Order: sequence, then C-alpha cells, then structure tokens
Amino acid sequence: MAVSPSFRTFIVDQLGRAVPRIRARSMFGGVGIYAGDLFFALIADDTLYLKVDESNRPDFEQLGMEPFQPYGDGGEVMQYYQVPAEILEDVEVLRPWVEKAMAVAARKKVKRTRRRPSARRKKRSI
Repeated sequence: MAVSPSFRTFIVDQLGRAVPRIRARSMFGGVGIYAGDLFFALIADDTLYLKVDESNRPDFEQLGMEPFQPYGDGGEVMQYYQVPAEILEDVEVLRPWVEKAMAVAARKKVKRTRRRPSARRKKRSI
C-alpha cells in the first residue's frame, strides 16, 4: 500500500482546492485523508479512494470503479471506491464527489456517536 510522496502531495493539493481543512495522516502504509475531523478518503498504492454508501456508490460503479480491497482480490471489501483519474485532474469536477464522500463520513460518524452511549449504559448495568 505504498504511497509516493509526489502522489500524496498532488492529492492533498487537489483536495485542498476542492474543500477546506484537508489534512493527510500516514496509516498502515497508506494515507488517511481528513476534512476537519471527518475521515472521508484514503490513498493506497497511489490511488485515491472516497468513502461511499448507497447514496454515492452508483456514481463510482457507473464509471466502472472498484472498491478498496486492502488484502487483494477476493479479500475484504471496504466502503471506499477508487476515484477516476480524469476526475482528479479537474478540481471543479472533483468537488461534488468529495462533498458527497464527506456527507457519507458525517452520517457514519453520527451513527457511531449514537451507539456509544447505549453501549456504555449496558456495561454499567452488568
């Protein structure tokens, strides 16, 4: 999952031109991409993947893009899809794709936050 410094810089620059507060963080040989505290994208093997759910997955599938599979073909499929190269080149085209991925990340974060308090209550009552 190596990421070249030049590709990382290119992606951070492009995303930073599309949306504010972008930061990149090395993780597991790849790079996690955040906007503020939202983890909405990752880079692996010099490929950008954006967070998906049922709201934006068809956009990627329509263009023949594949999901991120950290353990190779036949392995686990994660909820991130490859961004087409032609979309990466044009910030104005890239912006709505990034905004949709950020919205997915925000919805997932709200769901996780809602689960935590109930899990804590269960532990206390045991």
